[in-house]
Amino acid sequence: MGISIREYARSRAERGLPGASHTAVRKAIQSGRITAEPDGTIDPERVDAQWAGQTDAAKQRGTESQALANATAQATGAVRSERPVPQAAIDAVQDTLAETGQEADPAAPSGQVTFMRARLATEVLKAQLQKERLKRERREVIDRRKATAMVFDLARRERDAWISWPARVSANMAAEIGIDAHTLEQMLDRYLREHLATMAEVKIDLR
Repeated sequence: MGISIREYARSRAERGLPGASHTAVRKAIQSGRITAEPDGTIDPERVDAQWAGQTDAAKQRGTESQALANATAQATGAVRSERPVPQAAIDAVQDTLAETGQEADPAAPSGQVTFMRARLATEVLKAQLQKERLKRERREVIDRRKATAMVFDLARRERDAWISWPARVSANMAAEIGIDAHTLEQMLDRYLREHLATMAEVKIDLR
């Protein structure tokens, strides 16, 4: 015959062990962690051994689980760290920093950039975008597509005006100099079109 559940719980409390209440002892019995005597009493030595064995096994499982989790995390971190960074992204960072006068980092591996320099490039780009946004709001810059369309529209109207010019002036000019009006119109038209073709070779770059 053993001792009561309450007495056993009190003894564990006095020894500073877990399961220091009759409720905890009863739960341990219900879960099969420890076993009581047929009459419901507790054999302290046997149950202490059971409790200690279960606790050590739980600790061992916890340690193994933690070790596995750490190993998995390290492996995942290694894969992430080894994942190649696209060369285009590296070049973009280098170009952005070069525009601001930043020299290459001698401590970084060849063709690579450090996290701090990548972050610096990001901040530089943000500042540049903000600057452009402010210029647009202040109307210090214009929309390139609109400007291009306006230039070509103006050039087309100028061309049409010149093409119709020989027909308008050839009669008066022919009368002043005493030659055939039709012949003069054809001559003016030919030379004018050659001149316009030469002017059309001029390319406008609004970049």
